[in-house]
Amino acid sequence: MRAADRERLIVDEAIRFFAERGFEGQTRELAKRMGIAHSVIYRHFPSKEALIERVYQEVYLSRWSQDWAPLIRDRRQPLQVRLTSFYLDYVARVFEYNWVRIFVFSGMKSFGIAGRYLDLVRREIIEPAAIELRHELALPDTLSRPLGSRETEMFWGLHGRIFYLAIRKFIYETPVPSDLEQTVRDAIELFLDGARLSLPKILQDGEPRPAR
Repeated sequence: MRAADRERLIVDEAIRFFAERGFEGQTRELAKRMGIAHSVIYRHFPSKEALIERVYQEVYLSRWSQDWAPLIRDRRQPLQVRLTSFYLDYVARVFEYNWVRIFVFSGMKSFGIAGRYLDLVRREIIEPAAIELRHELALPDTLSRPLGSRETEMFWGLHGRIFYLAIRKFIYETPVPSDLEQTVRDAIELFLDGARLSLPKILQDGEPRPAR
């Protein structure tokens, strides 16, 4: 087998292995499962951390669409249309066994996959969407009033509500709605109805004072 093909095989099997066993799974066990010598893995990846980094690239960054950030900022369309288009595509790309389980397992270990990915979501989706909601409601822009945590938490709540469907399916293995598209549409509509009423008050109240 060519080196490139063997490396590809190791990565594909590692994705399945970590999705099933979590990051507690050892590379020696992975090698045994593949029927290869343990040293073969280390010819391609100098450490377990290097293999996990490759899994991150394959599972997460390869599924991240470069169209999503521009879509959220595209003011030619109403924000509801933009959010709906984004989340329908997001669900189609990431609601997958390996993606969801590796994400959850990584959150319980210190490899940083979940944190890095959520930082990407924050920069490219959550904060831009919060800015766009202000614009749509003709509220002060972020030059005169920086984004606050209450605003971004509203959008994290929407994101979490939609992602929880994947948690239910692939972690808890409980039923989810058969019509995910309509469920996503409903979630966005309900969110925006509430946000349009709440955001002006949030900006008027300001950020909560830190506890003493």
